[in-house]
Amino acid sequence: MLSTILDDLIYYQQIKFRCRYSNEELGLYQYFDDKTGVKPINIIVINQFIYFFVDNKKYFKAKTQLSKIRRELSSKKILIIRAETTLIRLLFSFFQDLYIHDIRIEMNIYTGKKEISIYFLSYKDRGVAVGRNGDYIKSVNTLFKKFVLFDCNRVPIKIKCEVIKFK
Repeated sequence: MLSTILDDLIYYQQIKFRCRYSNEELGLYQYFDDKTGVKPINIIVINQFIYFFVDNKKYFKAKTQLSKIRRELSSKKILIIRAETTLIRLLFSFFQDLYIHDIRIEMNIYTGKKEISIYFLSYKDRGVAVGRNGDYIKSVNTLFKKFVLFDCNRVPIKIKCEVIKFK
């Protein structure tokens, strides 16, 4: 019981994004605004992924132009993410087209640190969530480590994807 209360405190932790723009990100900001008519709240580039964070109210307007933006920036993987203020809602935003069965905070037996485990019903959904060679989940973990600020610093940042095992 105490564990679930503590987990709930972590899930509903208020978060903010660290905003540091490079010249590339400033150019992408202007490009995104011109294409969608929506000003992104934040832009983060990690390896081949470009994350455009937009306001919830303007998300669907921006999403209509996603395929066009992906064609024009074909060398990068473009994602439009809802800019959420709580950890749990942000996690769902990163895996928006997949069915997430459960999210749990678990102890890693090897490191002794807490991790956030996202459970899917099938290996296909897990494969989409992880990405080719684990690239997507690695970039999400990097994003959380470098750009997401928590009210409480004791929040587990490592995220892993699993398939639920029914007994």
